[in-house]
Amino acid sequence: MTNTTPTILSTVSSQFIDDWLLALRSLCSDAELASLMKRSGLISQHPQRFGRVTLDQIVCLYQLAAVETGDEMMGLWSRPIRPRALQHLLTSVREATSLPSALYRFSTFWNLLLDDYQFDLDDTKSTLVLTLKPQGNVSVQRFGHMLILKLAHGLMSWLAGHEVPVQAVEFAFERPEFHQDYTVIFPAPLHFGKPATSIAFDPGMLGPVEARSTSDLDRFLQNAPRDWIFTRSREHTQSLRVRTYLSQCGWDDATLTHAARALHMTPRTLMRRLDADGTTFQTIKDALRRDIAIRDLQAGRKSIEAIALDIGFSSSASFHKAFHRWTDGTPSAYRRKQ
Repeated sequence: MTNTTPTILSTVSSQFIDDWLLALRSLCSDAELASLMKRSGLISQHPQRFGRVTLDQIVCLYQLAAVETGDEMMGLWSRPIRPRALQHLLTSVREATSLPSALYRFSTFWNLLLDDYQFDLDDTKSTLVLTLKPQGNVSVQRFGHMLILKLAHGLMSWLAGHEVPVQAVEFAFERPEFHQDYTVIFPAPLHFGKPATSIAFDPGMLGPVEARSTSDLDRFLQNAPRDWIFTRSREHTQSLRVRTYLSQCGWDDATLTHAARALHMTPRTLMRRLDADGTTFQTIKDALRRDIAIRDLQAGRKSIEAIALDIGFSSSASFHKAFHRWTDGTPSAYRRKQ
């Protein structure tokens, strides 16, 4: 799948995966879960001490847990999703002749497997909405709702050959404290506290499907969920465009004025558009610095002083203060846990 610049440095808060870990605890002993987390690169059984989880850690935990629990959705739904289910799903959707048809196949597949929820697909000229509807009084598993919507988006993008634009995403749970994490998953306006969880597309923006071979299918499965869990597109939200600019410029140019000029707008307009995305220029800049620092601390090839200078801090002391604010820990303690 051809994509725009990936947000490969993105991280999410440990709270974002807490629901997933809770589901895994229903399938694993404490020792088994601790082993899974250690092999996944999570720094302790309680990663909230440092507050951030990387894409590599999520991918590794997913790949290990899906195999060792015998459930490809790892306890996120009331019925186990048996091994090879994802392979059968891909085999089904790759035969679709259009993206709406692929989404219909996606919905009918899951409706055969899920007991606690069912998918409805509303296809009109102006919108294509996939809605996850509860069957009775069931609890909302936030990570499960996110993951299954992202799988739908990822499969459509795989078939299209590029990241498909998303019109909107709604969740049937209240806005969590870590709601900013969802912006690195979905390139779209996000709404919380809605009657049902759903993902919407503009049919006019979908385009044709590309033929997918058996080797394409195997590669998608082998990489899962690396190719689809984090958004790779910088086109759909202003905040991702700003992050991409900051990742490519020198820190001397990492100012609101320079970013606005690069994006062909006034600083006031950029501030207003970032506010519509629910963020600020400084928040985006700090998130990028944090994620670069975490990457370099994990790699272990640079000194803490060099990392601080590389991400635009004038001193190690100011970097330590910022890192503690980002992760509730120090850079040196974080490095020791790797």
